Amino acid sequence: MPAPTRPVTLATRVSLFLLVVLAAPAAAQQKKALTFTDLMRMRQIENASLAADGRWIAFTAQPDRGDPEVVVHSTRGAQRYVVALGSNPAISRDGAWVAMRLNPAFEATETAKAGSAPHRGMALLATPTGAVTEFPEVQSFAFSGDGAWLAYHRYQAEPDSGAEAASGKRKPGTVLVVRNLASGAEREIQDVRSYVFDDDGDALAYAVAAADGGTDGLHVQRLAQGSETTVHAEARAAYSSVTWSKDGALAFLATREDEDGKPDPSTRLMSWKGSDTRVLASETDGWIIPVGAPVQWSESGSDVFFGWRPRHADEPAVAGTAPDEPEDGFDAYDTEAILSARGVDVWHWKDPVINSQQKIVWSREQNRTYRAVHHLADGSTVALAGLDLPDVDVPTNPRVALGRSDLPYRWESTWTGGATDVYLVDVATGARAKVAERLGGGRPDLSPEGRFVAYWDSGDYHLYDATARTTRNITQGLGVDFADEDHDTPDEPGGYGVGGWTDGDAAVVVYDKFDIWVIPTDGGRAWNLTEGKGRQERRKFRVIDTDPETEALGARDQLLLSSYDDVRKNFGFYGARMDRPGVTRLLEEDRRFQFRAKAADADVLMFTREDYDEFPDLWVAKPDLSDAHKVTDVNPNISDFAWGTSELTEWRGMDGTMLQGVVIKPGDYEPGKRYPVLVYYYELFSQRLHEFNEPAVNHRPSFPLYASNGYVVFLPDVRFEIGRPGYSATKAIVPGVQHLIDIGLADPDALALHGHSWSGYQTAQVVTQTDIFKTAVTGAPVANMTSAYSGIRWGSGLARQFQYEQGQSRLSGSLWEARDEYIDNSPVFFADRIHTPMLILHGDKDDAVPWYQSIELYLAMRRLGKEAVFLQYRDEPHHPQKYANKLDWAMKMKEWLDHYLKGAPPAPWITEGLPYSGR
Repeated sequence: MPAPTRPVTLATRVSLFLLVVLAAPAAAQQKKALTFTDLMRMRQIENASLAADGRWIAFTAQPDRGDPEVVVHSTRGAQRYVVALGSNPAISRDGAWVAMRLNPAFEATETAKAGSAPHRGMALLATPTGAVTEFPEVQSFAFSGDGAWLAYHRYQAEPDSGAEAASGKRKPGTVLVVRNLASGAEREIQDVRSYVFDDDGDALAYAVAAADGGTDGLHVQRLAQGSETTVHAEARAAYSSVTWSKDGALAFLATREDEDGKPDPSTRLMSWKGSDTRVLASETDGWIIPVGAPVQWSESGSDVFFGWRPRHADEPAVAGTAPDEPEDGFDAYDTEAILSARGVDVWHWKDPVINSQQKIVWSREQNRTYRAVHHLADGSTVALAGLDLPDVDVPTNPRVALGRSDLPYRWESTWTGGATDVYLVDVATGARAKVAERLGGGRPDLSPEGRFVAYWDSGDYHLYDATARTTRNITQGLGVDFADEDHDTPDEPGGYGVGGWTDGDAAVVVYDKFDIWVIPTDGGRAWNLTEGKGRQERRKFRVIDTDPETEALGARDQLLLSSYDDVRKNFGFYGARMDRPGVTRLLEEDRRFQFRAKAADADVLMFTREDYDEFPDLWVAKPDLSDAHKVTDVNPNISDFAWGTSELTEWRGMDGTMLQGVVIKPGDYEPGKRYPVLVYYYELFSQRLHEFNEPAVNHRPSFPLYASNGYVVFLPDVRFEIGRPGYSATKAIVPGVQHLIDIGLADPDALALHGHSWSGYQTAQVVTQTDIFKTAVTGAPVANMTSAYSGIRWGSGLARQFQYEQGQSRLSGSLWEARDEYIDNSPVFFADRIHTPMLILHGDKDDAVPWYQSIELYLAMRRLGKEAVFLQYRDEPHHPQKYANKLDWAMKMKEWLDHYLKGAPPAPWITEGLPYSGR
C-alpha cells in the first residue's frame, strides 16, 4: 500500500520590497570565487516535460554530485512543488498528476556494498493540491493515455531465507498495481512480467509468468468496465514485444520457457483483436523470430512488421537441450580436445571487417534481425530485408520501404569510412529497386507517401521518383552552394540536410548553409522560403518540428524557425508560412535560445534562454513567442559568484584569414590590468559566445571557475588546411593570443594552452612550433601519426586509418602516399623543439585514442630532459568517468596552471612526482 500523503510547500511570490532589501547587502559584498565544491552543488535541468494542456512543467534538478529533486511548476502562476529525491517525472495527459522515480539518498547509494544498493520507489504528486504519495519498491510506472489510470510495477520480493524454488530457477513476474487516479482505488495483479497501455488509455495488456508456469498468459483489462480477456494462455509461456495498434489490436511474440527460465529461441508472432487470436508467423526455412524481436504495426493497422534471423548452427531447437557429452574416457593425446582450449584470433587481409571490429559487433550481428512484414488481409509473410540487404526501415506509407546496405564497401571502409547502397523495397512483394549506390554523406530520406527519395551525392541533392524509376538533380543551378561551405577534411563535403516534406509529397524542403528551399517534386520552380535573407544577413534558418506526430508540412502551415547569426553568434526564433516566401522575427537577442517542446493540446511553447552567465532555465510563450516568461530558477546562487563575462573578438591568422573567438573576462575584471590566459579550443568555438558552460566537474576546464579565480579564458576558432593540421592550429591560435597581448588583456608571461583528444594532439604539436606558452595541458593526444594511423579505436574496433585519409586528422593520403605529412604533423618527431612544460592526461582504457600515444610523448620528453608529467588514470576511457578521477584531474590541472601562470607554490606531485605505492 502507498505511504501516507505528505504536503509539499507551495512557493509564494516574494514582494519586490523584500527582494530589494535582501539583495542590497549582497550587492555590497564582493562576489565569490567559484570552487570545485560549488560546481558539485550546481544543478542542471534533466527530463523536462510540458503538460499536454500547457499548464505545468516538470523536470529533475540534478546536481553534479548529490541528491536530485523533481520540480513541478505552473506555467501560469507561482505554484511550485518540490519533491526531494525525485527524478524522471512524467505528467499525466490531463495534467492532474506527476509520477516520478523516488531515489535512495545519495549517501545510501555511495556507501552501499556492491550489489546491495537500495531499490528506488515512486512518488505521485497531485498538481491541484501539491499532495505527494510515496510508493516503495517500484521498478517502473506508466500513465494511461487519457491520464485516468496509473500502473506501477513492483520489484521482485526477496525470497525467505529457508525457502526453496518451487520448480527450477525460473523467475516469476512481480506485482503490478493499477490505480484509479480519480478514486485512489487500486487492484493488484500477481506475477506480471510486462505491461503496456493502449494509446487511448482504455485498455491495459499484461503478461503473467508464475513460478510454476501454470497460470501464465497474456491478458487485456478494460479499465473503465473492469472486464478482463485472456488473449493467450500456455504453461511456462513467455511474451515479448507486446504492441498495440491504433485501432485496439495487439501483436506480440509468444514462446515457452524451460524449468530454469530459458526460452526457446524461436517464437511465434501472434495477433489479437476482440476474440480472435491467431499465429501470424513462426520459424520458416531455418529463419526464426527471436525473443524480443521488434514488432510494429503499420499506420493503417493492416500489416505487422517484425524482425527475424537465421537460426544459429549451435542453437538448439528446444530450450534447455544441449549436445550429448562424449562417452569416451580421458585421452591425454586427443589433439582436438587439446585444441579446444586454444585462444587465437585470425586476422585475414580479405576479412570484410577486421577482427577487432568483429569482436565489438559480434553480439549485435549474432542477434541482428532482418525486417519482414505480415499482411493480415491475405495472410502472407514477406521478407523485406535479408543477408544481402540488412537494413530496411518501417515506412509510414503502405507501399514501399527504404533499404540500405554497406556490405559492398566494408572491406575498404577501414580507410574510406564506408559507403552505402540504397534501395526501395516493395512492401507487398519484397521486390527491390536500386535508388543509388556508393553514397557517403547523409541519410537518404523517403517521402511520407513513399513516392520519392531525396539523397545527397556529389555536391547536390537528388530526387528519385519511385514510380518513373528516374533520378534528377534538384539543387543544381539554384545559384547557391548546398555543400558544406566550412568543410575542411579530405572526404567529400556533405549537405546541410532535408527539412521535411509537404502534404501529398508535393515538395521537399532542403537547406543550404543559411536558407530554406522548397523544391516541388513535379519539376516545378524551386523557391526560397526565407527569401535569401539568411545569406544576405549571414543568419542560419532551420525548421523546428513542433509536432513530431505529423509526417508532412501542410501547404498553409505556420512554421517556427530557429535562427543563428553566423557573425554575431546570437540566436532567435522566426515565423514563416509554407505557402509564401518571407520570415518574421519573433524573438531574437544576444543570447542562445533552444526549443524544447510544444504542448500537445494547447498553444504553449517551452524553450530555454541562456548566456555565458545565464543558466538555461525553462521559459514558456505562445506560438508567436509573445507573452514569453521565465518559469524556473534552478541555480539562483549564480549571482553570488564572480562568474565573468563573454565577448566576441576577431583577428587575422598568419595566412590572413579572418578568425573569431570568445574571450571570457574575469568576474572582477579591471580595465588595463593584464591577466593569465587559459586557451581552450577544439575546432570552431566562437559559437559558444552565449553558451552557459556546463556546471560540472569533468575533464574540461570549468570556464567560470577559472574566470572567477582571476583567469581570462580564450576560446579561439581554428580553420584547417589539409596536409598541415598541426600548423593550422598554430597559425590560428598564436596570432589570436598575440591579439590579446596587444590589446592589453593578456599577460605575455602567463599563457597556457589546453586541449583534449583532437585538440590534445594540436596542443602537443603547437608547442613544437612556438614558445609563446608558459605551459601546456594535453589530454588523450595523438603524438605519433605514423603509429596512430594503424592503431585501433578499441571502443568500436575500427582501424584508425580512415580518420587520417578522410576525416578529422586531415592528411592528404595514406601513410605511404603522404609519408612526409605523417612525420611533419607528429609532435614526437619534434619533441626536441619543445621548451614548454607539459601536463599529459590519458586513461589506460581509452577506447578512441590508444593510450600508448601519451606514453610515446612522455618518453620522448623524458629522454630529452623536458619538463613533463603524465597522469595515467587507471581503467578509464577517453574521458575519465569515475568521479574521484574527474575531481583529481580537475584539481591537479588547476594546481598546475596556478603554479605556472600565477606563481603559486607547486604541489609535491609537480616537483617530485608520486611513486607507485602498490595500489
